[in-house]
Amino acid sequence: MKPIDIIIVDDHLLFGNALNGLVSNFKEFNVLAVLNNGKELVDYISNNNSIPEIILMDIQMPIMNGIEATSWLKNNKPEIKVLALSMECDESTILAMLRAGAKGYLLKDIHPDILHHALNQVNLNGYYYTDSIANTLLNSINQPEKPINIILKDRELEFLKLTVSEKTYKEIAEVMCLSPKTVENYREALFEKLEVKSRIGLVIYAIKEKIVIL
Repeated sequence: MKPIDIIIVDDHLLFGNALNGLVSNFKEFNVLAVLNNGKELVDYISNNNSIPEIILMDIQMPIMNGIEATSWLKNNKPEIKVLALSMECDESTILAMLRAGAKGYLLKDIHPDILHHALNQVNLNGYYYTDSIANTLLNSINQPEKPINIILKDRELEFLKLTVSEKTYKEIAEVMCLSPKTVENYREALFEKLEVKSRIGLVIYAIKEKIVIL
């Protein structure tokens, strides 16, 4: 079976090389290149080099960061799956990467076995999200799926779709012509109904259930 091709994009030379050695030891995967930033990735792909199935993408990089590079891929090479691998764990950064088109988000201090598993899941299922990002993500796709009888009302669906945008809850209230308190009630009701704890959880649910297509 042909190995799955991967490109690593990270501006820290030692980490990028170490990651190259680690991923190269996974028999299912083959590292095509280790690049220093998003601009090098764009140039690599634009020059008709071999296209990877998966890109391991750092976020904070000079010249062109991971969010910008992921957005470019979404518009130009949407078949390539991006798995973010970063030290950044704040909600706004995670949301920005998801909106840009990332199919998963991992922290750099994860165990190699988790990285191996995540790469396989992204390859097989198209996405991978752990619940280790500040306890905000949905349960791992290895765990039982949520009951299929969850029924969302039209206004709940409208609110859920808006949570994937960059709008604040106050701005969402204005779009929906509701008071901030009513929007807060929608949020809390969906937290309970979908068994999530944060806005990221809502976003992940919307993506996984294809309520919003990124």
